[in-house]
Amino acid sequence: MPSSDNAVVGWDVGGAHVKACVLQGGEVVDVAQWACPLWQGLDQLERVLQQARARWPAMDTMRHAVTMTGEMVDLFCHREEGVQRIAATMAATLPAPRYFAGDDGWCDAGELAGRWAQIASANWLATAQHAAQCLDEGVLVDIGSTTTDLIAFRGGRVLTTARSDVQRLATGELVYHGVVRTPLCALTRQIAWRGNPLNVMNEYFATVADVYRLTGELNPAHDLYPPADNAAKDLNATRARLARMIGLDARDGSPADWLDFALAWRGCQVAEIGSQLRRVMTMHGLGGRAVVVSAGCGDFLVPDVLASAIGPGAASGAPAVLPYGSELARIAPHGDGSEQAADQAADRAAWAQVCAPCVAVAMLSDRERR
Repeated sequence: MPSSDNAVVGWDVGGAHVKACVLQGGEVVDVAQWACPLWQGLDQLERVLQQARARWPAMDTMRHAVTMTGEMVDLFCHREEGVQRIAATMAATLPAPRYFAGDDGWCDAGELAGRWAQIASANWLATAQHAAQCLDEGVLVDIGSTTTDLIAFRGGRVLTTARSDVQRLATGELVYHGVVRTPLCALTRQIAWRGNPLNVMNEYFATVADVYRLTGELNPAHDLYPPADNAAKDLNATRARLARMIGLDARDGSPADWLDFALAWRGCQVAEIGSQLRRVMTMHGLGGRAVVVSAGCGDFLVPDVLASAIGPGAASGAPAVLPYGSELARIAPHGDGSEQAADQAADRAAWAQVCAPCVAVAMLSDRERR
């Protein structure tokens, strides 16, 4: 159980999930994620904060560093309102939280009005800044439940001049593809079924979670939202949702057919993210010393995305892939050296991989205070 001594909690308040990391003495001692459908109301965030308090009873005596993307949800009239109301909800529960404002550093509640734009959707910048502090040259590839961040860094700094979501959408450094919540019809206009190309039904029949549930790559712990039809998540129900995308039923194909179909969708997503990664790497002239820092619950796609980005025949010169959770996050040691303690440390590293921005914001805050 984390104590308050030298402890900081890093928070990443998203529109669909809240992620939090406890750093003690500069090391990660716990990481957690909760589903938080913020578009349904701020009571969802209040509920998560109470769950966090139950997990970490000493939370009131710890320091708190906050980043967010949840200001984008349609609960708020505009992003400024979202930043202010999320911050007010955090401040009502936590003692004097500080908010990550990107290049402007940190601010407290009294400075929000003039700096909301720097606070809005800056979680990617926290992860990229931390990576830039740890490595010479590379690119962060953080594939989450909803979006992908592709951020180059070199010489201790983040290379992109883009800071807002709209700017990063223009440069390809923000790709609205994830491995859980993305509607399947957003991946492509045409898909092959038994070798025949078919137009896709542009209906919310399925999400990419159905694809990766069928391929076996999506960890159930990261699959926190109901499917498109609010039905079961077993393989038969998953196949039925995929079938609807081309006007069929699950019984119209074999399990092998539906797995091939899922892999075709997977290929479309890998190709799109790969093309944007190639664009980012070219734009910033990443050299032979560049590495790829992988993060997010969709990190299982990173090797194939990288292969798509660099093209065939370049495998020998491909950048190394470093998992953020095990290579950059400072995970607390194994304790007594037992197998159980080692498993616990490995679990923390795995969650730090999935929840990289909250770990990064805690790391940045801890370094700034030292």
